[in-house]
Amino acid sequence: MPIVKKKTKHPYIAINPKISGGQPVIRNTRIKVLAIAIRYELMGMSADSIIDEYPHLRLEQVHDALSYYYEHKDMFDSKFREDQSFLIQLKKQYPSRLKAK
Repeated sequence: MPIVKKKTKHPYIAINPKISGGQPVIRNTRIKVLAIAIRYELMGMSADSIIDEYPHLRLEQVHDALSYYYEHKDMFDSKFREDQSFLIQLKKQYPSRLKAK
């Protein structure tokens, strides 16, 4: 029997090419889903801690952003790696003046 993947609706996520370069954001904000995911996954912050950092968000928005992230994890991870590679190239091209001192 084939397994049918059910798409989850994400009422708190918006994608608009005019906002954040078309990256998924929390609706009516400019906070990227990836920013929430980085805080949760890489920085080890809890959803409540993320709310402390962004007090204008509600818990359900954070949870929806994380749900969206996990549904599209491969795409987000690829985008994160691209961004990191770009930053490494910029650092090579423009070394820190502060470190030089």
